[in-house]
Amino acid sequence: MAGGLVALLDDVAALVKVTAASLDDIALGAAKASTKAVGVVIDDAAVTPQYVDGLSPQRELKVVWKIAVGSIRNKLLFILPLALVLSQFAPWALTPILMLGGCYLVFEGAEKILEAVGLIGHHGGEATEVRDEKSIIRAAVRTDLVLSAEIMVISLNEVAHESFINRTLILIAVAIGMTIAVYGAVGLIVKMDDIGLHLAQRKSKFSQAFGRGLVKGMPLVMSFLSKVGVIAMLWVGGHLLLVGLDELGWHAPYGFVHHLEEMVVHATGSFGAFLGWCVNTALSCVAGLIIGSGITGIVMGIGKLRKKH
Repeated sequence: MAGGLVALLDDVAALVKVTAASLDDIALGAAKASTKAVGVVIDDAAVTPQYVDGLSPQRELKVVWKIAVGSIRNKLLFILPLALVLSQFAPWALTPILMLGGCYLVFEGAEKILEAVGLIGHHGGEATEVRDEKSIIRAAVRTDLVLSAEIMVISLNEVAHESFINRTLILIAVAIGMTIAVYGAVGLIVKMDDIGLHLAQRKSKFSQAFGRGLVKGMPLVMSFLSKVGVIAMLWVGGHLLLVGLDELGWHAPYGFVHHLEEMVVHATGSFGAFLGWCVNTALSCVAGLIIGSGITGIVMGIGKLRKKH
């Protein structure tokens, strides 16, 4: 009896060791996958604050929370199952899906730039003065869907060698971790002026000065982030389209970008990697703006035809 109990305890100890090792593998895989997708996470954090810009302070965190819930729903209920199934049975379909998402992003970014420079007029939706909360959340969640898809697909590529179960658990960890990181940062950004107001009312002169600085500076930060968000849409969308075309067999556009990137890397020494990334990003933005402007023209043309008929 005692021998059987000892054997059972040995089995339990072995199972615990295997489970711990598996959890370590999942944590390591999630960290590795997240590192590769960090650029898109920054884009997501830059894009989102523009949706709550101009809302009353009482609504800001509520809207951010609803967008975050929509984001985690995008990742876990739609993107994750689709990505796992396609990676298992039709890996060729991931690239066209990402390219469709890229088209949506460059359309959004180019439309905002064309409106800002006066080439096209403002239209309904988020651009109107009366900002409907449901419309704001829907628009933010739609944009998040594309950015989340890229985060998940990049992460999936990094752990493609793992078993199906490990891949699933790693991607769940990435989805939850990335959502907390992005929307935690967004919530902090949008409430920074309220934090500044609270500090300005304290007795410490340093706290008062720092708080007043936050209150005065946050409108500029929000304005800057809204512009960065538009550029991020063009950058991420343009990059998705260039890489997608390359993977589908049209190598010339991304080959040109990659060639210039390598030239800069080799010519500039220790700063080469950063400057090469800047070249790749700038050209992706240009490509995104060109393609997005074309899509905007097509959408506006279809809209005019529909009005006539």
